[in-house]
Amino acid sequence: MTQLSDNQVIQHVPAMLRYARSLLRDESAAEDLVHDALVQAYTHADQYKSDRPLRTWLFSILHNRFVSDIRSAAVREKYRTTLTEAAVHAQRPDQESRLRLFEVERSLQELSDEQRCALHLVGVEGWSYQEAASVLSIPIGTLISRISRARAKLREAEDGEAANIRLRLVKD
Repeated sequence: MTQLSDNQVIQHVPAMLRYARSLLRDESAAEDLVHDALVQAYTHADQYKSDRPLRTWLFSILHNRFVSDIRSAAVREKYRTTLTEAAVHAQRPDQESRLRLFEVERSLQELSDEQRCALHLVGVEGWSYQEAASVLSIPIGTLISRISRARAKLREAEDGEAANIRLRLVKD
């Protein structure tokens, strides 16, 4: 039976929280997801193989736990409702930077879960394609394709927003 050292696990918790927040868009739910993943990791520590990076194993548990949770329609709807309410309160039209941040956040949230997960692991966490593909249990080609499609959608949203700004400037 493999023993997990608390020190080994604790060093990965901040990155796990960032990833969970990216997935769930809710601080409390993200903390719950990380907690559940850590409980599962300690409960199944005997399944950890020391030849595999601990970080990859922990993120796999976290990701798989998330996927299991989103299969429940009620849970998914709760997160969407929470996000919509937060977005309405976060938008302040008199502050251009806040408006712009809201637009970027909205574009990211419009990505599919698969694309957002892939983009977060590679773009935010700085993982290699191989590491991210391993966590998501997908072939590396699929990961690259998801990231490419996510980037294309973000570019389309950015181009559409730039056109809207130009239109507003012409009208003013």
